[in-house]
Amino acid sequence: MNEITARLTAAATPSAPSLVLRPWSPEDAPALVGCGEDAELRRRTTFAVNDEADADRWIRDSERGWQEGNRFAFAVLEVEEGGGAGQLAGQVVLKGVTPGSSTAEVGYWTAARARGRGVAPRAVAAVTEWAFATFGEGGVQGAVEGGGLKTLELLHQVDNVNSCRVAEKSGFALRAILPASPPAYPNDGHLHVLER
Repeated sequence: MNEITARLTAAATPSAPSLVLRPWSPEDAPALVGCGEDAELRRRTTFAVNDEADADRWIRDSERGWQEGNRFAFAVLEVEEGGGAGQLAGQVVLKGVTPGSSTAEVGYWTAARARGRGVAPRAVAAVTEWAFATFGEGGVQGAVEGGGLKTLELLHQVDNVNSCRVAEKSGFALRAILPASPPAYPNDGHLHVLER
């Protein structure tokens, strides 16, 4: 796979600053540890960052995904008034990117301090456009690897109403209800799909 790098942006809204999405870097470790203290994030995701060592491991795993070309995790940062990337607002990840496969998955989480400001729908939309442009039939990687990406999936627990709204705002249609599969998935889930 060709080396892929990306720095994405999402426009500001009347009530929230613009966003910068970029691969995780070592200087993000303290902010990740802070996010690890969020009980809601831990309840809704597999996020398990308790200390600097966990954060360093998280970042190394993210870097490995980019190098291997199968998992592309973006730190989502709100842009400060002066134009610099400010505080961590969340993550969006494109995962399950496999040569010859037409389907991949988008996942995300939002830091507690950034919830309710439209961060997730804007960040998911930016990664979705990038994914289809990069891995879709007309994209460079799609042409290199044959066929190209045609479908993105977004999954969440059925009781996570906010994630359902993010999926809908991002253009993902509800396709199915997935049965619980404890212990990893103790609750039923929604499968949302976006096709190109």
